[in-house]
Amino acid sequence: QVQVVESGGGLVQPGGSLRLSCSASGSIYTLYAMGWYRQAPGKQRELVASITTGDHTYYANSVKGRCTISMDNAKNTVYLQMNSLKPEDTAVYYCKADYYIGPDYWGRGTQVTVSS
Repeated sequence: QVQVVESGGGLVQPGGSLRLSCSASGSIYTLYAMGWYRQAPGKQRELVASITTGDHTYYANSVKGRCTISMDNAKNTVYLQMNSLKPEDTAVYYCKADYYIGPDYWGRGTQVTVSS
C-alpha cells in the first residue's frame, strides 16, 4: 500500500520560513515526480511547485524566488523550503507522488499558517 506522508507545517510569522517534507513509500513502481499543492479556505487546490527525478522543477508565479523544491531520490522524499512567508501563503499543503505506471497518490496534508 502506497503511503505519502507530509510533515513540517505550523504557525509562522510573516517573513518567516518553514521547510516541508514529504516521503512516498510502498509502491513497486518507479517514481517520476513529486509536487506540492496547497488549498486555502474557499479556494481551489493549486500547484505550488514540482520536481521530477531528473531534477526538472516548476514553480507557481506566486512563490518564485521565495520557495525551493528539492528531492532525495534515494529516499523518495521531497522538500519545500519556503522563505519570506506571507499571510496569503496560509493553506493546507498537500504532497502528490507521480509514478511512471499507475495512479498518483496524495498525502493528507499539513497546515501552514502565516500570521502575527
